[in-house]
Amino acid sequence: MNKNSVPTNDMKTINVHSVVETLRISGASCASCVSKIEGVLHKVPGVESAAMNLAQSTVSVTGQAPVSTLINAIKAAGYGAENITDSSDENVLDEKEKADEAYYKRLMREMWIALSLGIPLMIYSLVIGEMTVTTVMERMVWLAVGLLTLGVMFFAGKHFYVGAWKSLANHSANMDTLIALGTGTAWLYSMVVVFFPSIVPEMARHVYFEATAMIIGLINLGLALEVKARGRTSEAIKRLIGLQPKTARVVRNGEEIDIAIEQVQLGDHVRVRPGEKISVDGVVVEGHTAVDESMLTGEPMPVEKSEGDEVVAGTINKTGSILFNATRVGKDTALAQIINMVKRAQNSKPPIGRLADVISAYFVPVVMIIAVASALVWLNFGPDPAVAFAMVSATTVLIIACPCALGLATPMSVMVGVGKAAEAGVLIRNGEALQMASKIRTMILDKTGTITLGAPKVTDVVLANGFTEPDVMQLAASLEAGSEHPLAMAIVESAQERGAELHKVSQFKAIAGHGVEAEVDGKRLLFGNEKLMRERNIALTDNVAKAQLLASEAKTPMYFAVDNQFAAIIAVADPIKEDSIAAIKRLQKSGIRVVMLTGDNRDTAKAVAAKVGITEFFAEVLPEEKSKKVQVLQMEGEIVGMTGDGINDAPALAMANVGFAIGTGTDVAIESADITLMRGSLHGLADAIAVSKATLRNIKQNLFGAFIYNVAGVPFAAGVLYPFFGLLLSPVIAGAAMAFSSLTVVMNANRLRLFKAQEH
Repeated sequence: MNKNSVPTNDMKTINVHSVVETLRISGASCASCVSKIEGVLHKVPGVESAAMNLAQSTVSVTGQAPVSTLINAIKAAGYGAENITDSSDENVLDEKEKADEAYYKRLMREMWIALSLGIPLMIYSLVIGEMTVTTVMERMVWLAVGLLTLGVMFFAGKHFYVGAWKSLANHSANMDTLIALGTGTAWLYSMVVVFFPSIVPEMARHVYFEATAMIIGLINLGLALEVKARGRTSEAIKRLIGLQPKTARVVRNGEEIDIAIEQVQLGDHVRVRPGEKISVDGVVVEGHTAVDESMLTGEPMPVEKSEGDEVVAGTINKTGSILFNATRVGKDTALAQIINMVKRAQNSKPPIGRLADVISAYFVPVVMIIAVASALVWLNFGPDPAVAFAMVSATTVLIIACPCALGLATPMSVMVGVGKAAEAGVLIRNGEALQMASKIRTMILDKTGTITLGAPKVTDVVLANGFTEPDVMQLAASLEAGSEHPLAMAIVESAQERGAELHKVSQFKAIAGHGVEAEVDGKRLLFGNEKLMRERNIALTDNVAKAQLLASEAKTPMYFAVDNQFAAIIAVADPIKEDSIAAIKRLQKSGIRVVMLTGDNRDTAKAVAAKVGITEFFAEVLPEEKSKKVQVLQMEGEIVGMTGDGINDAPALAMANVGFAIGTGTDVAIESADITLMRGSLHGLADAIAVSKATLRNIKQNLFGAFIYNVAGVPFAAGVLYPFFGLLLSPVIAGAAMAFSSLTVVMNANRLRLFKAQEH
């Protein structure tokens, strides 16, 4: 499933007897592996759909096909497979991380094995002399080196040859095919020179053991760097799973007991005390509290909950003790659904197809055809010894086509590009994200914590009836000092910044849904909404209009009264970050369509959007709707970037072509995203896109440099110059071209270090 496709909700297309099986895959390392595995599974009778998640090394198969049949089909394609269960999600992810680490260590070990032989041989050829076979002693020495090279091929390069064989069995070609052909041909040719030097023209009695060892070592290094850069892609899922409490306090037989979360049943009455996480979804049947639902909505304001209100697993109970009836448990909770949404989004986001693999798919057959055709031409029309000339020609074609530089073309540019982005405070999870960021045409921005600070501040104090601001703030802060509500904390913080001294509070009383009242220094204080003021017959006069004006400016107005006399309106808002407006303008100037997405109310969203210069926005959007908005834009043909900071943004971040997380946000958002803006500034978006474009240009230049010597050299290697000038390209020159292309790639990649993103 690609990123522009949408999962179907049409249940008519799904057989009622269908089941979803999850299999762990081994041996898959690239996008072509994903397509092969999904392809063979789709051919299995009874399979309705198959989607592989390369990040987790799993494939989900929907249908009625037996698990054993699915496993056999995957094994027949050359990969390993085993069945896993949903209950082992965390274990699966842990094993995936361990497997990646083991794979990285193996590649590094194989790299050192290969380079420990290849580097000395390369130095010998450059400093001491040519690696030619002219004497019996040289034959004995090079025979020993050839056997050592064979050991390198077996211990350090075996996976290339196995991969090439698997590709051949599946009627395809990839990087492994090129590597196996090039290194294998170089070694075979060298051994022919060692054993039968007389059948090879004197000018061509050159061994290429150093080329074989160096190619294997450098390609292994490129693969290891890629594995390391990919990082722990499953961490987002693990953190989401960790949000759910391990236990729940349920009422059974009139007693409150703690049980494992898996044992909670529908209809259980669950007790949640202040400060505890809500374990499952349900409806409140007793008590009143405020619940922090920021993990669901992204909004910092706790939501009042009383009888009949719904509560959601993973949210935090802030103030009172409540009893609720469990309505959704296990895999049916909202948190579990968010986890599944992230998984689905990851499934729909396969790695960008490597350009090298695409080219290789066409390049390899062409090279093989040219090599065979060249040999046949020399055999039939060439001078004596025709066999020798045919061997030299075919071998030279295959050697010059060997992708030594190709394996480093992308990793080298990506490494430097990621380093440049890090200098700008932009951390990029993988090379695919770095490349894709350059193609973004629509950028979706979350409001709270992304455009805004995500922490409420006192913005306005509108005084009345002769009260002064210091007195109002001192009394209001004293009243709210004991509350953990973000609005209350904002007032206390503002008063303390003004140097106010907090006084002792007595007769404190919370009025559900209205506000609070208490006595400070003998004065009766009321603090809350308009309804509270009217119930206590507090004259507001024209202050209601003032409050409505503040509300239209994305501020939350609260009324304050002292001894039954209206004293002030205190407005609190989530202020816009200092550089958000400039950063958004910078994105818009670069031709990117900017859209704001928020779970906040429409009036607030409209006011914030107007302030920052955004014309398109969506308000009152839930997490599942956020990811759907991303999908809708993708279906319009847009390459979509998503920027957010909360758990609620995780599905949309994962679904987007590129997900950007604010570094000051939640761990889950950061782990779900492809790119993290560590400085918390939206300027990081423009910086990331600029670096991405520069890196993509560099990668294309590298790929051109990696191929140009090879492709241009193939006709000469085949012998097109011989009829005119009597020149036959030596394998030595082929090896030199291959080495020069590697040098070109490395030097060009390092040019990126000079790149500078726009100053701001």
